[in-house]
Amino acid sequence: MNGAVLLAAGTSGPSPLWYATRAGGTVSLVLLTATVALGIATAGRYAPVRLGRFEVSALHRNLSLLTLAFLAMHIVTAIADSYAHLTWPTAFVPFMASYRPLWVGLGAVALDLLLAVAVTSAVRGRLGLRRWKAVHWLAYASWPVALFHAAGTGTDTRLGPQLVLYAGCLLTVVASVWWRLLRVAGPRALRVRRWATAALVLVPVALVSFLAAGPLRPGWAHRAGGGTAQAPAQSTAPAVPHQSPTPPQQSDQQAEHEGDDAE
Repeated sequence: MNGAVLLAAGTSGPSPLWYATRAGGTVSLVLLTATVALGIATAGRYAPVRLGRFEVSALHRNLSLLTLAFLAMHIVTAIADSYAHLTWPTAFVPFMASYRPLWVGLGAVALDLLLAVAVTSAVRGRLGLRRWKAVHWLAYASWPVALFHAAGTGTDTRLGPQLVLYAGCLLTVVASVWWRLLRVAGPRALRVRRWATAALVLVPVALVSFLAAGPLRPGWAHRAGGGTAQAPAQSTAPAVPHQSPTPPQQSDQQAEHEGDDAE
């Protein structure tokens, strides 16, 4: 998408929906990280001195619900914002979006996994503990999917604070998994530790490699499929040459695409 066309949209400032989407997604990732880490600690029978195990379990459950609440805000504002042309089906059916289809699709995968956990938790008594636990593992699988979704879709991935946040989420989960592995005992302990160690190494290496080869390199918006989104057509303001400097009040969407066109 040419930066001149985006400037021609006549926006006088950043889109509130755009920033609400980014904020909702970032908070959802942080809450999901805390939920996963606390779930790992609960599975390892972690019990703080001043809290009972039932209180830790209640906190874990409340964090899960809060994660879904912010995730709902993230999805609703993304659909309401006309920039990326997302629809309700694209929020639930992976890889249907025209805007960054792979990375938005990963977000749909993470959402579906979390919804499966939420639905089965609501009927836990009828489902049975063993089946519920099998489905509950999907919550752990949703975390790396959500992390790559955030890194690949977010236009603020290049920002230092956002990279620090990703690193903090990664270190939190890695530390909690290592703590859990130290408590594994029995004849299968060695095998579990080997597989878990391989996963702990693979995810950080894959994320760092992806960031270095993708979002942190120029032209990522175009290569990720961001060029399919169109600016609103209601404005008839004359086109501004894309060589013109980006106004300070210009939105993130415009700045990102204008930077790609200038390459």
